[in-house]
Amino acid sequence: MVRIRERKYGNKKYYYLEHSFRLNGTVIKKEKYLGSSIPKGIDRIKRDFLTRVYTQKWYLSLNKIKAAYKKDIDSATPSEKDKEIEGFMIKFTYDTQKIEGSTLTLKETANLLQHGVTPSNKPSRDVKEAEAHSNIFYNMLKYKKDLTLQLILEWHHSLFENTKKDIAGKIRTRQVWIYGSKFVPPSPIEVMTLLDDFFSWYNKNKMKMHPVELAALAHLKFVTVHPFIDGNGRLSRLVMNFILNKLGYPMLNISYKNRVGYYNALERAQVKKIDSIFVLWFFRRYIKEHQRYLK
Repeated sequence: MVRIRERKYGNKKYYYLEHSFRLNGTVIKKEKYLGSSIPKGIDRIKRDFLTRVYTQKWYLSLNKIKAAYKKDIDSATPSEKDKEIEGFMIKFTYDTQKIEGSTLTLKETANLLQHGVTPSNKPSRDVKEAEAHSNIFYNMLKYKKDLTLQLILEWHHSLFENTKKDIAGKIRTRQVWIYGSKFVPPSPIEVMTLLDDFFSWYNKNKMKMHPVELAALAHLKFVTVHPFIDGNGRLSRLVMNFILNKLGYPMLNISYKNRVGYYNALERAQVKKIDSIFVLWFFRRYIKEHQRYLK
């Protein structure tokens, strides 16, 4: 619980936010100076303070995950690395496509991507987009330069060139809606300016921000711009994993079975315009998915 503490120095009063938590058996206290009076918007200030406290607390676990992951990767043989990447690629492709309505099962996705076995009685669009996503994923891992709009447009074109050629690699010029969501994406006239803002933010923060927080915010900010008619979720999850992989962290698969919590965190962050709602959800999900590296 965040408390406001009053302290007197001579005849003057000063105010601080204070919060304590236990970490590895030790009580840690954090505080923030408010001034000689309690400022307006104190509830927002409390929320931002608490978010930063717990974000910094989670950094310890995130950094341990990175160190253990590096040790694991360094000790693996090339064949072991390839097999692990392939396993992640199959699950990632299955789940990211399933979230967007694909009818392929995990087994069908695996047979398709590992053995070239096309499932019967399934839409050809689902098959082609799964194959395309797999190719984009591997190209993403090999890409040595940094994230750019041109790169994302190329990914989008590759994803849809065989299924929706009319929108492949093209920024939308029409209004879109997310059915069932309270969030309404920006109007098409705003999209290019917002994309410029996104890359300006990314380039400014990529060397300053914790990599997992950077990946979470890049996902949120990009999908909030919603620059395409279709494929925004898939592209934002590729952007997220591009950042994690590039900066030496294990990638994250957001599973279909966890989609409700994922959608809720995105929507609440977008509607309330509070990025930390999604970031904190992301941290919890990331740590849970990579718990094996903390043992």
